[in-house]
Amino acid sequence: MESWKQELFRALPKVDEVLGWIEPQSLAAGFPRWALLDAVREALERRREELSRLVDPAADPGGGREQLTAAVFEILPVRGLPHLRPVINASGIIVHTNLGRSPLAEEAIGQIGRIARGYSNLEYTLEDGGRGSRQDHCEGLLRRITGAEAALAVNNNAAAVFLCLNTLAEGREVVVSRGQLVEIGGSFRIPDVMRKSGALLREVGTTNKTRPSDYRDAVGPSTALLMRVHTSNFRVVGFTAAVDLPELVAIGRDAGVPVLDDLGSGCLVDLSPFGLSGEPTVQDAVAAGADVVTFSGDKLLGAPQAGMIVGRRDLIGRVRANPLHRAMRIDKLTLAGLEATLRLYLDGERGRARIPALRMIAEPAAAVRQRARRALRRLLPETRARWSAAVVSSTCQVGGGALPVEPLPSAALALGGPERPAHRLEEALRRAPLPVIGRVQEGRLLLDLRTVEESQVAALAAAVDDASRLLGSA
Repeated sequence: MESWKQELFRALPKVDEVLGWIEPQSLAAGFPRWALLDAVREALERRREELSRLVDPAADPGGGREQLTAAVFEILPVRGLPHLRPVINASGIIVHTNLGRSPLAEEAIGQIGRIARGYSNLEYTLEDGGRGSRQDHCEGLLRRITGAEAALAVNNNAAAVFLCLNTLAEGREVVVSRGQLVEIGGSFRIPDVMRKSGALLREVGTTNKTRPSDYRDAVGPSTALLMRVHTSNFRVVGFTAAVDLPELVAIGRDAGVPVLDDLGSGCLVDLSPFGLSGEPTVQDAVAAGADVVTFSGDKLLGAPQAGMIVGRRDLIGRVRANPLHRAMRIDKLTLAGLEATLRLYLDGERGRARIPALRMIAEPAAAVRQRARRALRRLLPETRARWSAAVVSSTCQVGGGALPVEPLPSAALALGGPERPAHRLEEALRRAPLPVIGRVQEGRLLLDLRTVEESQVAALAAAVDDASRLLGSA
């Protein structure tokens, strides 16, 4: 190693020395000491990597006290924040699985906070002071909303499906159309879930066509269930045929075999007034005669993560008595948020407007465009000029495995273009203290305002300005 480079390495300060420069200022700013220590170590490591790549001492950008301090304070805001933290979703996907699915209504957030602060009647009956069931807090609401005889809540829909299959079909056959053997998030597949539950998969039909006769011919002494799986995240179109739920129920009734309907998304309202068709509701499945219906809480329903099981009282009773139910039971904070969300559905249209995911779906495109214009006006003139900022028409997806081919018209803030590609801006916003998640399309960064609340517009514009300044000084 060249002597000049050795001298630069020897001149690097020790961790304790850098801490002595920075600690009073950082602690005054509210950063924890462990985060400061991590930031100092990372800044020094970056400096070492910088020196190892240096081939000419004249090209050294410098690594004195001022530069190291600046490097530490660049790293510190991110290191001092929780790993799980809020982001602004400007992706244009309403129920975004990677971003936590549906945001909660204020009523749900408030109830979670109240229950979290102290004790509650989770499994205690206030009427007689006896042992209660945690299921009592939501079962009545689920029955009232869906029309089902009984209901049960577990920790997610995959658990709901697994628990039903294990209880009602262990060691016996479950008949499913080949066109419905879907893969859900995290590469989990219906056949795999079924195998682990102990049920035996009996495939019928083909990928694109399954007829009533396929189900009738498959039913035998070992058949425990007929199962319909909602193909929530894809559509097969063209030369197709499928058996609708009422017909499948009729086949099940004739054969004396229950029907399990896995709806997935958990839609409780008709979305057709908003231009979205084809998403079945839980109420329709119950009314069609499905014996058991399973669905998610944190998708179109707009509640915390949970899995709901509704249907016939005798079948739900068996599921509830399964020892595996305890391993999949719902916790008190989820119950608090779920109950508060379900109560909003009882208040009709006014209550549903309080549920963010449904509010985003229902919002007119013209209102979204007005919000995008407000965001544009909040940007600094230099940011607008540098990135050719403009409001453009876009399309938004419902997401969460629902309505994969039914886009919603929307509006986005577009930044960058052929002369200034926006990939670096997208990265800077993603790495910001309050991350903003957009999408790059044809060299432009699109920040879709349908998934950005009005209360977030100012923060979004400030984040874009900060990222633009950071890139300008780089």
